[in-house]
Amino acid sequence: MSDLPLPPITPLKPSDLRGILEYVPMFRGQVFVVAIDGSVVDDDNFGNVITDLAVMKSLHIRIVLVHGIGRQLKTLSEERGIPISDAYGSAPTDDATLKLATKASAEVGQSLVRQLTRHNLKCALTNSIRATEVGVLGGVNHQHTGKVDKIDFDVIKSLLERDIVPVFSPICFDRDGDPLRVNSDLLATELATGLQASKLIFLTPHAGLMIKGETLVNLPLGELQNTLKKHPQDVDTRLLSKAKEACIALEGGVPRAHILDGRVFSGLLTEIFDKVGLGTMIHANDYQQIRVARKKDAQGIYQILRNAANRTEAVVQRTRQEIEQHIDTYYVYVVDESIIGCCCLQKLAGTQSVELAAVLVQPFYQGKGVGKKLAEFAVQEAQRLGYKKVIALSTQSARFFQDVAGFEEGSPKDLPKTRREKYEKTKRGSKVLVRKLV
Repeated sequence: MSDLPLPPITPLKPSDLRGILEYVPMFRGQVFVVAIDGSVVDDDNFGNVITDLAVMKSLHIRIVLVHGIGRQLKTLSEERGIPISDAYGSAPTDDATLKLATKASAEVGQSLVRQLTRHNLKCALTNSIRATEVGVLGGVNHQHTGKVDKIDFDVIKSLLERDIVPVFSPICFDRDGDPLRVNSDLLATELATGLQASKLIFLTPHAGLMIKGETLVNLPLGELQNTLKKHPQDVDTRLLSKAKEACIALEGGVPRAHILDGRVFSGLLTEIFDKVGLGTMIHANDYQQIRVARKKDAQGIYQILRNAANRTEAVVQRTRQEIEQHIDTYYVYVVDESIIGCCCLQKLAGTQSVELAAVLVQPFYQGKGVGKKLAEFAVQEAQRLGYKKVIALSTQSARFFQDVAGFEEGSPKDLPKTRREKYEKTKRGSKVLVRKLV
């Protein structure tokens, strides 16, 4: 059992089959490396984690498991009254610590195999990773602490092709067969990078990656790298190793890294198959993007507009047919091809002006900078297209356009004749906001 506060039981949001099926073609045949903290293995929810893995396997996702032993090692140390030099495989590992770590690793490995067997999943504990001593760093002899020397990826790929789950322990062996203690986060990163995995997933006893006390939903690689370089103290120290390894993995070509609470029921499936997820996703630059809308996006845009119109009169509802007819004027902000925001640039006939309309963001992503990025993108796009002025009409969001996107308050006189006539006819009293372009 974990000694941290238990999270609430969260029902699987995409439990309707359509939510999962949307991702099946995307993930079929892909490799996910899942690193499980020792504290998660000890938790009552561990059997449910294996159930989640079984579901993923049934969808033809290839799973590689790496387990930690920090919790078990500390427990053995307390039970036997034997001090340990380090619990996590980063600092020096003395003789006594290595002996307890080897025992802890065997116990966790057996627990994993037992659970995988109960779920009818084939697995293999493999020695395809060869380690070497870290040696002396900064004048300190790290003794039995190791690092990855070589990985036989052909063996691992062969297991995956035969539908077998490779399981890796943080006790690895050198070329002479002597054991070394290796940090499990580092192991997971080396495996994910070498296998060109689609995802590196860290299951922890924490809700996600905390920076300045706030648990983030998603985080661009560049922002995390900048934080680690300039303000490492802002990152929760308990997850600092995972944050650093996530950056290394993404730099090595892994598109996504996830940090989430492995004690939540169906948490792993929620993180993978739900648009919002459960923990923190760290993503390479291609994860978030704004692009021109396509015809197939009409339904998604319509849903955002309809939901917003139901919440406030400030949004003018459009029919799906209207959206489809003018789809080339819309831009969408996508997360793994799921639309979470949109905007529209409508040319004002007979002028060099364009109207910025329908800057909307899904509720969960509001307040996270998505609206700002959409507005900034729209202004840049208008300038690229040769417009001299961008106009926005708003009853409730004038401050957003002024403070975030550099608009100034204008008047109906700034509208061309046909648009002004429509403005006066609606009697909505919208503020007219203007952004002049160079």
